[in-house]
Amino acid sequence: MNARPDLKVGIVGFGNVGRGVAARLVAGDIPGVTLHAVASRDTEKAAEAAALLSPVLRVLDLHEIVGQVDVVVECTTAAAFPEIARAVIDAGRSMICVSAAGILDFPDMIAEAARTGARIQIATGAFPGFDAIRVAAEGTITSVRHSSHQKPDSLAGEEYVRRQGLHFEEAPPKDPVRVFSGTAREAAEAFPRHFNVAVSLSLAGIGYDRTTVEVWADPSASGAVHTVELESDVSSLSLTIRNKPSDNPRTSKAVLPSILAALRSLVTPLHVGS
Repeated sequence: MNARPDLKVGIVGFGNVGRGVAARLVAGDIPGVTLHAVASRDTEKAAEAAALLSPVLRVLDLHEIVGQVDVVVECTTAAAFPEIARAVIDAGRSMICVSAAGILDFPDMIAEAARTGARIQIATGAFPGFDAIRVAAEGTITSVRHSSHQKPDSLAGEEYVRRQGLHFEEAPPKDPVRVFSGTAREAAEAFPRHFNVAVSLSLAGIGYDRTTVEVWADPSASGAVHTVELESDVSSLSLTIRNKPSDNPRTSKAVLPSILAALRSLVTPLHVGS
């Protein structure tokens, strides 16, 4: 019996995360997955970075990549997400994404994907317990609370924080300071670079407007610390993950391996998890 052909992957967004994923794929770390091409708004810079990884790695534009690969890996920002997702969905392709907060600006995404046969998968390695949350959602979830403790310097440049008169770059807090309390929808709008996790949790659970979020600037946090408390007729959950920061303090080290794990799940003969 012949083996399946390799899964062709295109990466859109070639910053730290995109380059890290590309390096692992070029090295052959996931058998059955081949990196076909990358895309970036800065094509010249992307071409230089791609050449360091492989002399045959091509830099294409978004629509060229979508037309040539099996799976698009999105490693950009919430602001860029809708354009990329629309291109993938219009072509009926599959996408693994990390910028889930951008889904709020594409409210008809699920309906459009159903129409074209596209499939969108959110890589969720930076947040705990999605198997357990999806299982609880098969019953009746009554409440979901998400608490996030972040290093003050990772929140220092956020306009939402500065509007409160909090200038952590000039006056770092000595104790945890709550900077936000509200719904997941409001959290994603206030912190689009930080709260992909709140959107992912909402989609897995009871929605943006019934999921409550607190954000704390916490000088004791070495990286992002996320806790979810969930009540349902299936289970009561209390889950905490302490993410280690990557070279970019705004990005958890777990983001890159969460993409790799999602890709691996597409080709492995055994998939562990619901």
